[in-house]
Amino acid sequence: MQSIKWGAASRASLIAGVVFLILELALVAAVGGESMWAPPRMIGAIILGQDVLPPPATFHLGSFVAAMIVHFGLAVIYGVIFALVTDRAAWTLGVATGVGLLFGLAIYAVNFYGMTAFLPWFSMARNGISIFAHAAFGLVLGYSYRKFAPCVVPA
Repeated sequence: MQSIKWGAASRASLIAGVVFLILELALVAAVGGESMWAPPRMIGAIILGQDVLPPPATFHLGSFVAAMIVHFGLAVIYGVIFALVTDRAAWTLGVATGVGLLFGLAIYAVNFYGMTAFLPWFSMARNGISIFAHAAFGLVLGYSYRKFAPCVVPA
């Protein structure tokens, strides 16, 4: 099995996860006109069940903690997958960032079209905000991973 740079993958994943979370919460409230607590409840419902879904979309400690566990757990899993797929590629920082952006969009497609068979409440969040946040996650992941785990680009 290929050896990846675990520390780089973990750090890049957590940074990308924080960026995603900030964007998602801020944009849902500012642009979407919804409560910023709706996305954490939707994520928390993955392990707590649909009973925690809004309304009302207010802060709920249990669903927020569950959401953070799921969100950052998935972020690290996605980061490791990204590292496994890209680690041996001799990509420049720009190429790794672009591939990361595409990776983020692929995660959006899987989450909001594939996983809705099991988590149907995610279909209501198929929108530009979710697309943008996932693209930003991938972009930051690709950039951060390549910065933390630089490769030697052949001449």
